[in-house]
Amino acid sequence: MPMSEIATLRNALAEPPAQPPAAAEAKYHAAVALILSQETDGSRLLFIERAEHPNDPWSGHIAFPGGRIETDDDSPRDAAERETLEEVGLKLDSADCLGHLSDVTGIHLPVVVSGFVYGIGVGAELMPNVEVKNAFWIALDQLCAPQHQVQHTFHQHGRQRTFPAIDLLGPGRPLLWGLSYRLVAQLLHHLDRQIPPCDLDA
Repeated sequence: MPMSEIATLRNALAEPPAQPPAAAEAKYHAAVALILSQETDGSRLLFIERAEHPNDPWSGHIAFPGGRIETDDDSPRDAAERETLEEVGLKLDSADCLGHLSDVTGIHLPVVVSGFVYGIGVGAELMPNVEVKNAFWIALDQLCAPQHQVQHTFHQHGRQRTFPAIDLLGPGRPLLWGLSYRLVAQLLHHLDRQIPPCDLDA
């Protein structure tokens, strides 16, 4: 990632972020790592496709490495780093942590997710565990590309809601939406970039 982007993120995230009031009322607290690699052709962000599991509310979703904060974690950041090591074999305790995004809260589930941003070099070896079906890097330019912007319709308890989403993997594959989408939007905002709206007439 160009040094100017690292500096921009570090400066933007230097102060503790404002947290949503609903975060204090959430029943579950999780933490994830947004990991940016420094590629010669631009910045890339690490995502995972979660394995299918009947007891996982995010089964099969595109997400970031991370998970629930446990009682023996010293902090949300420690939880994000522990889960990243467990899920993709990437050790972050000595990586360049650029800062903490504002927490995001679930709409349908009583969960709050803390996101921590890291910058690493190229060539990081990933070793996904059984919780991860796939781990992959996506260019920031691809996240902002208008042709990848779609909508996701979510059904729950007989109700239907539509959310913005990004098609990263093509037809028939999971979409990036929900809490992970909102964290991506925050990250891009700090880089003076934004996700374009979905053009339903395209």
